[in-house]
Amino acid sequence: MNPHLVLVVNSGSSSLKYRLLNPGTGQTHAQGLIERIGEPGSATPEHAAALTIALDEMTSGPAGLDPTNLFAVGHRVVHGGSRFTGATLIDDEVRAAIADLAPLAPLHNPANLLGIDATTALFPEVPQVAVFDTAFHQTLPPAAYTYAVPRAWRTDLAVRRYGFHGTSVAYVSRRAAVLLGRAPEDTNLVVLHLGNGCSATAVEAGCSVDTSMGLSPLEGLVMGTRSGDVDPSLGAYLARAGGLDAGSYDRALNRESGLLALAGVSDFRTVSDRAAAGDPDARLALDVVVHRLVKYIGAYAVGLGRVDALVFTGGIGEHAAPLRAAIAQRLGLLGVVLDPDANEGAGERSLTRPESALSMLVIPTDEELEIALQCREVLSKST
Repeated sequence: MNPHLVLVVNSGSSSLKYRLLNPGTGQTHAQGLIERIGEPGSATPEHAAALTIALDEMTSGPAGLDPTNLFAVGHRVVHGGSRFTGATLIDDEVRAAIADLAPLAPLHNPANLLGIDATTALFPEVPQVAVFDTAFHQTLPPAAYTYAVPRAWRTDLAVRRYGFHGTSVAYVSRRAAVLLGRAPEDTNLVVLHLGNGCSATAVEAGCSVDTSMGLSPLEGLVMGTRSGDVDPSLGAYLARAGGLDAGSYDRALNRESGLLALAGVSDFRTVSDRAAAGDPDARLALDVVVHRLVKYIGAYAVGLGRVDALVFTGGIGEHAAPLRAAIAQRLGLLGVVLDPDANEGAGERSLTRPESALSMLVIPTDEELEIALQCREVLSKST
């Protein structure tokens, strides 16, 4: 029997999400999430133990799957720096490079390596493939990725815009071209990946040309607990005026800001419900979110010169109809004419009327399928 399945692994510091699927058909054979790895009282002291549990669940399920059907294990790796421009077979050199990039993603790359090491030990004969969140954005032109900071920062410390959510944006960009009846190379898009983390990306001819997240996932849009854009002098001011050290400042902007700081809760649905009930803090939070989104959409539309569609994806992007309506209302200059019934619908669809000059689309993302597809592509090139 020819191996035909890909095991996709998303390894966090204390969690492991997995999905076993066929990239040819898109069929999912097993999936799951194991949490609290390594925590006191947990039945999974390490990622290897978690993967053993996952493997037991896959092989003992209704299909009784044979692990020998695996032709690849695909790993989501958050940061590939400027070195990795696409999915890559993992060898000792690539593993070392992922470890070397840990200072750029200290909460993510070390956790990703735990998953890589565990699956390599469990499946030593199966190719391991790294799919980087940053890789899709390696097409950014220098004017978009360069910060106006001292040369030594840029050359010695690799300070630049990298961008994230690239795996999601790659998938929904291709799907958007299909829905529009265009070839990807003839399609210009603004893609909004809106979840607990949020980003906007300008996609020209299938390539990322600008994106809101930067050196880290903190820059750009307002998020669940992240501030997004702030004045760069804020850190120095808080150190002088409030005695805040660098670690506290970083923690505050990443974990204590965004919706949580504005409305007291990071869950967008709760904020929306409270705003509808008249809560002024929640109303302000939504207004700030919309204002920041519209500002980025407008900037990217001008930069692209022509926009064929505005694409919503991610948990909030796919489900928050009032947010989409509020954005559409602000985009009259771009000729948006929203179809209210379509906006309240579900699944992959267009949200705008035929006379709308700019299409608005909802496309549910499928990062695991995209990782599996990229695994298949990498292995087809290596044989």
